[in-house]
Amino acid sequence: MRSRFSAFCVGDEAYLLRTWHPATRPPRIGLDKALRWERLEVLETTNGSVFHTDGAVRFRAHYLERGRPGHLEEHSHFVAQDGTWLYVGPLEHRPNGNWPG
Repeated sequence: MRSRFSAFCVGDEAYLLRTWHPATRPPRIGLDKALRWERLEVLETTNGSVFHTDGAVRFRAHYLERGRPGHLEEHSHFVAQDGTWLYVGPLEHRPNGNWPG
């Protein structure tokens, strides 16, 4: 989760696509240059150790969009595949203010 947030911060679309599960991966992401990701809060985790094959992370990601602060909350589903955790998709998300992107 933290590495994917860092990839959003630096605009590393290739890393984001590599760490996205093939069943739900879009062909491209199209990162919004007007967004600047500022801070990540991990609110809750479920499973996700070396003994699990799936897990969930509830997080709040803070951003600035054209100088206006906002945040995105999501409860994300991840699966472990060949020793790598892959993002599957949101279990739920709640944007605050304008939806980023």
